[in-house]
Amino acid sequence: MTAVSDSSSAARGHGLRRDIDLLEALASDEAQQVGGLGVVRLAQLVGREKTQVSRALKALAAEGIVERDPDTLEYRLGWRLYSMVARTSESRLVRVAEPVMHTLSADLEETSHLCVLSDRDVLTLLSVSGHSFRVHGWEGRGVPAWQLSAGRVLLADATPDELYVRFGTSSEMPVQELWTLIQDAKRRGYARVSEEFEEGLVGVSAPIRDFRGRVVAAINISAPKTRLGERLDEAGRTTARAAARVSMLLGWEPRRTSGVRARLT
Repeated sequence: MTAVSDSSSAARGHGLRRDIDLLEALASDEAQQVGGLGVVRLAQLVGREKTQVSRALKALAAEGIVERDPDTLEYRLGWRLYSMVARTSESRLVRVAEPVMHTLSADLEETSHLCVLSDRDVLTLLSVSGHSFRVHGWEGRGVPAWQLSAGRVLLADATPDELYVRFGTSSEMPVQELWTLIQDAKRRGYARVSEEFEEGLVGVSAPIRDFRGRVVAAINISAPKTRLGERLDEAGRTTARAAARVSMLLGWEPRRTSGVRARLT
C-alpha cells in the first residue's frame, strides 16, 4: 500500500512540475512579446509531445489558469493566475507601492491604482482611496491598454514592431497614433487622458521601473472631469514623483541628468 501511495504522489508531483514548466514558458519574454504561444511552440520549449501539452493546456484553461485566444488559438496566462498574484501579500511590487499610494491618494484626495500590462490589456492589482469617493471594482479587471493613460506608460519600452504585434489588428487605435501618444507621455513623464475611455472621466498615469530601468507597472489616478479636470497636469506631476519613489525602492537609479532625484528631496 505504501509503495502504491508513494508512486501516486510521485506521479502527481511530476504532473505538477510539467504544468509549472508550461506556465514558465507562457511567462517568458518570447510569450510576452508576441502575446501568447501555440501548442507546437510550447511543446518545443518544454520538450513534450504536442498531444500531452494540448491536454494539459485544456485542463489549465478550464480552471482559468491559462486562456486561449479565440482568433489566434494561442495560449497566454489567465486572469485567475494574475488575480491570485495580486491578492498575495508576498508581492514585492504591491508591498512597496501601497504606502506610497496611500500618501499620493491623501495628497490628491483621489483614488490611486497600481496597474500592470497583460497582453493587450491593463490589469489593476490594487486600488487605494484617499477619500469617500473610492472607485470600486477595478482590481483584477482588464481594460484595453490603448484606451488608458496607464497603458501608454506601460508600453513605454515597446518598439513600433511590438506595438503592431499587439495592436495591429485593432481598428480602434491606429498603431502610429498610439506610438505618438506613448512618446508624448515619455517626454512629459506621465500620460494623461480626458474622456477617452469614458465620458466625464479623466486620468493620469506614471511609470514604475525596476532595477534595470524597465517599466513594470504604473500608478494611475482616475476621477470625474468635474473634480480633477482643471488640475490634471498637477496630478500628473505628483503621480510621477510617487511612481519614481516606488521605482527607487525597487532598485531603480535615475540618471543624474534626469533630475528626478533632486525633485524627490
